Amino acid sequence: MRSCCTPGHGDATTVALSLAPPPRAAAAQRAARRLIDLPGGHFLMGTDDPDAFPADGEGPVREVAVGPFRIATTAVTNAQFATFVKATGHVTEAEHFGFSFVFGGFLSDDVAAVSPPVAAVPWWRAVPGASWRQPEGVGSSVTSRQNHPVVHVSWNDAQAYCAWSGTRLPTEAEWEYAARGGLEQRRYPWGDDLTPGGRHMCNIWQGDFPALNTAEDGFEGTAPAKSFRPNGFGLYNAVGNVWEWCDDWFTPGTSRVMRGGSYLCHDSYCNRYRVAARSSNTPDSSTGNIGFRVAADSGAAARTTRPS
Repeated sequence: MRSCCTPGHGDATTVALSLAPPPRAAAAQRAARRLIDLPGGHFLMGTDDPDAFPADGEGPVREVAVGPFRIATTAVTNAQFATFVKATGHVTEAEHFGFSFVFGGFLSDDVAAVSPPVAAVPWWRAVPGASWRQPEGVGSSVTSRQNHPVVHVSWNDAQAYCAWSGTRLPTEAEWEYAARGGLEQRRYPWGDDLTPGGRHMCNIWQGDFPALNTAEDGFEGTAPAKSFRPNGFGLYNAVGNVWEWCDDWFTPGTSRVMRGGSYLCHDSYCNRYRVAARSSNTPDSSTGNIGFRVAADSGAAARTTRPS
């Protein structure tokens, strides 16, 4: 078990992943058009929030320098990932494994019957056939979710997409700088109040976790990638909706960093929808609440190969 938020494929078995093909010029151009330029600079990273998880390494607050870079305003969507798969024939690690982890409340009785719960977090089920194509297992699809973030993608799958599209995953420092949207040391990308004026600003769990989700924010599972108001830099869903892979190791050689929280985060057990919160999973792991957004280097050289 890698965190309270997501189970990991490392808890079951492992398989080898074939290397992705080289980037395609047209794909790189399309990806670049979805990126915005951020100037970088010095910012205060981390938190000393009393609600933080010290074991996650959220603090202390420290000044960090980030160079200029580019980043996508949204997580990669099902439609974008489908284009990548069609062009490359990429088979995700969930598809190699033959299963992925899904929140049990989303499953039909038939699927639940063949999907064992994860011992430490029984609301998660290991679902045969679950993948980015079939997010809740056999009988489900992404047909009506083309503009939702792709899920059931591992860190390795994200790297394969980046290699094809001429992008990369953001570093953890880049991710937090971008997610803060220019606000210094605020809890969320929009300020310190979770629901200012009673308005929901992100897709997280409302109600009694894990028994009842009242879906007061409008969503039980994933929301479209451009839901809610963007932050000050124009990023959508920087917190909530789906966890986002970052490039960095969380534990050297073991787990990669994930940031942002997901639609399953709830104050009663995992308030990691705060902008400084961190989590991790093994690079081969996938679940129904992990996705990613891409970034790229800034500067003339980047624009020469990936014009905007």
